[in-house]
Amino acid sequence: MFRCKMNIGTMILLVTLQGATVMLLSGWYFQLSPCSSAPSGGKVHVLLLSSWRSGSSFLGQVFSQHPSVFYLMEPGWHVWSQLPKVNVRMLRIAVRDIFRSIFQCDFSGMEAFLPENHNVSDVFMWSHSRALCSPPACSLTPRGRMSDQPECLKKCVSKGLHGAKNACDTYSHVVLKSVRFFELESLYPLLQDPNLNLRIVHLVRDPRAVARSREQSANAFVADDAVILENRRMPAAEVLYQVMQEICRSHVRISERATLKAPPFLKGRYKMVRFEDLVRDPLREIGGIYKFVGLEMTKQLGQWIYQVTHGKGTGTKKDAFAITSRDAADVSQAWRSALPHHKVKRIQEVCRGAMTLLGYRTVGSEKEQKK
Repeated sequence: MFRCKMNIGTMILLVTLQGATVMLLSGWYFQLSPCSSAPSGGKVHVLLLSSWRSGSSFLGQVFSQHPSVFYLMEPGWHVWSQLPKVNVRMLRIAVRDIFRSIFQCDFSGMEAFLPENHNVSDVFMWSHSRALCSPPACSLTPRGRMSDQPECLKKCVSKGLHGAKNACDTYSHVVLKSVRFFELESLYPLLQDPNLNLRIVHLVRDPRAVARSREQSANAFVADDAVILENRRMPAAEVLYQVMQEICRSHVRISERATLKAPPFLKGRYKMVRFEDLVRDPLREIGGIYKFVGLEMTKQLGQWIYQVTHGKGTGTKKDAFAITSRDAADVSQAWRSALPHHKVKRIQEVCRGAMTLLGYRTVGSEKEQKK
């Protein structure tokens, strides 16, 4: 008898292609059917789309701390960490399909990437989700209060993901963050899914500031950099610039597709936010983001946002994903004094198109950089 062995990459490809085919056919059916209706349950689904070191952890917390939001930080990390040598496009399809399930409060897809007898603590950065620190997932944090991440880490560990599902079902908004989509086309099935009411918030940041921040936490991104560069060999000193070039190209692709060549199903569902604008006037910008996704600012949230963005911290953090009270506007411009001009010049070269499109001015000399 003929026997055929398949590696895990091939299996993932077959499963994702099968899933994509089913969803495409069902999407056509619902679009053509006179019985098609609004997303079940009336939930709003939000994808916070960004890149590493762009302020997405902070903006994620702006969503997470809202009493109407169920939030997860980077569920796609599990796919990338376990299948680092699988084709990047296949990884994005696998991440997208897991996101589709989580948006509908179905965690079975994620469980495939967790240990057999998993706890909620096996979910990447789970304690950064206030919803997993609040009832019904955990009794620690009353629904309307800000969560205490260290305390949640100690007291809210539970078996399995039943608590996460039960919690997800009770929220009006499900928000997921990802830095692992480099184009919008792979997200089209989510935007066309009649069961989802998807909004995309695209957070960008000055590439020079991103590069400076990546240098500070370089060890945290070695594995991700290898995936981005498809495991190409190159001198260590060149990795940062090649990664930044790919990130900048992705922002251009996403922005142009959403604003210049938007398909009908994307119109009104995309909002780009610059980190520098966000920290310059946080209450105004976050109020606009909330309005875009159908949330309201609360007094407690407004106070928390002000405190986090107007602290006296220097910006130095031991944890690459920690949220601390800092003067965010000053931190956003720290690259001017922290990066040598020859690095700034190189970053401007590899990211010139993105900087022009996103409204970041280049500097032509060290003197101009220090202003």
